[in-house]
Amino acid sequence: MAGGRRSGLQQQVINFYRECFRAARAKPINNRPHFYAYIRREFRAHNIRKNDFVTIEYMLRRGKRQLETYSSPSIQDIHL
Repeated sequence: MAGGRRSGLQQQVINFYRECFRAARAKPINNRPHFYAYIRREFRAHNIRKNDFVTIEYMLRRGKRQLETYSSPSIQDIHL
């Protein structure tokens, strides 16, 4: 944000995005690009207005459940 401070919710989304990429780094090196592409696609797939707080909070909760699943050591790859 040029010249402005981020809201708490905006910061949560940014932190979650970073957390997803950190989790992807725990996957086999050859499969990481698949996870990176999936993360980017999921974040871009939803055109949510920045003041639609209910939807953003819902998507954060949903994403955190997905992250918990995909962070499992038994999940080695993801297909787009």
